[in-house]
Amino acid sequence: MAGDTTASLGGSQVALVTGGYDHTIKLWQAHSGVCLRTMQHPDSQVNSLEISPTSMVAAAGFQHIRLYDLSSANPDPVTTFEDISKNVSRVGFQKNGTWMYTGGEDCTARIWDPRAAPRTRCQKIFQVQAPVNAVMLHPDQSQIMVGDQSGIIHIWDLKTDQNEQLIPEAEASIQDIAIDPAGKMMAAVNNKGNCYVWSLSGQPPHPVPKKHITAHSKYALRCKFSPDSTMLVTTSGDCSAKIWRTSDWALLRELRRDTQRWVWDAAFTLDSRFLFTGSSDSYARLWNIERGTLEREYCGHQKAITALAFKDQPV
Repeated sequence: MAGDTTASLGGSQVALVTGGYDHTIKLWQAHSGVCLRTMQHPDSQVNSLEISPTSMVAAAGFQHIRLYDLSSANPDPVTTFEDISKNVSRVGFQKNGTWMYTGGEDCTARIWDPRAAPRTRCQKIFQVQAPVNAVMLHPDQSQIMVGDQSGIIHIWDLKTDQNEQLIPEAEASIQDIAIDPAGKMMAAVNNKGNCYVWSLSGQPPHPVPKKHITAHSKYALRCKFSPDSTMLVTTSGDCSAKIWRTSDWALLRELRRDTQRWVWDAAFTLDSRFLFTGSSDSYARLWNIERGTLEREYCGHQKAITALAFKDQPV
């Protein structure tokens, strides 16, 4: 790997975590491609991964969320959140890690208190009429955006418990929602390959339609803004990840390999120069965004990688 890439990844002082259909979660040394640890995730595929500010990784699966300690050699989960009837689609953390939020096929978004372990407790439940594919917390911690399979984005106000709805495209399942770190833009992708972008302004933030992008020819899966807010990545069943420039929404880069197949998830590095992707061919990959080059492949999973998480900090 090029020297600037190694410097960007900060040696071993980062956490790259992948999971998928082989019922394992792997922790990687990002700059070398060495797998440091494999954690078992029995009974279920991994639908979503998120690393907390306290170096815990949350894995969302079928009827549960499990927490693993990245700073420990213990391969077993330290906490399991249960009493959920179906797949948990997404998981995320409040900025200080004091609470966790999830969404799932049971038509709910939920807020959990991970500090209550081992007595895991669901603090709030937001009920909708269709399975939930996406949940995203606004950076100001005031709202959670909930995207469901009927095509509705529900804006749940955590202070008042009120909600409003957006329907960017009729009968098109919302697959993912992203909000940029500054809290000024929101994006969503659907199962028809379309991406919608809104400006967020006011208090509480209110979405104003900004852009519609025909992003992919097939199912779109994920969307995420870069840490510097200058780019949005979308991933898809068309075997590509595409990076869009937020200044004019032009296509900046298409990242594709012949063997890649569906690209399920992606994560930017903190300096917004590199991108990790996870694919159905069981590989995670590291890309140089400026050059469009493949820098490294992470090989070890036996089946599709459907979730990954990356954090630029010691673990």
